[in-house]
Amino acid sequence: MHIAQYLTEEHRKCDEEFAKVEEAVAAQEWDKAKELFEKFRDDTLLHFRKEEEVLFPTFEETTGITMGPTQVMRHEHAQAKELLSRLEEALNAKDKNTFMSVGESLMILIQQHNMKEEQILYPMSDQHLDSESMVEEMSKLGEI
Repeated sequence: MHIAQYLTEEHRKCDEEFAKVEEAVAAQEWDKAKELFEKFRDDTLLHFRKEEEVLFPTFEETTGITMGPTQVMRHEHAQAKELLSRLEEALNAKDKNTFMSVGESLMILIQQHNMKEEQILYPMSDQHLDSESMVEEMSKLGEI
C-alpha cells in the first residue's frame, strides 16, 4: 500500500467520525457525542503521531527538506490540537453553539490541511520513501 492511500483513508475515517459527533451534538445527545468525540479525538491524534513520529522525520532525513511541507504540517497539527481542546471544553459544558462554531473552524483547517498533504506531501513521500516499510512502521502505532 502507498503512503498516500494509507493516510488518505485515515483522513476519510476521521471526517466520517466527526460528522457523527456533530450529528449527536446537534441532537443534544451529550453522552453519545462525548463517546463519539473521544474516538474522533484519539484517532486524529493517532494520525498526527504517525506523521510526526514516523513519516515527517523519515521524509526530512531522506530528502533533506526540513523547512518545507513538514514544518507547515506540524504547525497546523498544533492548531488542530488547540481546537480539539476547545471542542472538548464546549462538549463538557454542553455548549452546542460553541461546539458547532469551533467545529466549523476545525473542519476548515483540517480540509485545507488534508488537501496539502494529499496533493503535495504524500505524493512526495511515495516518490522518495519506501512506501511499504513506512506504512508498516505507522501501522505499529495503531489502526484507526
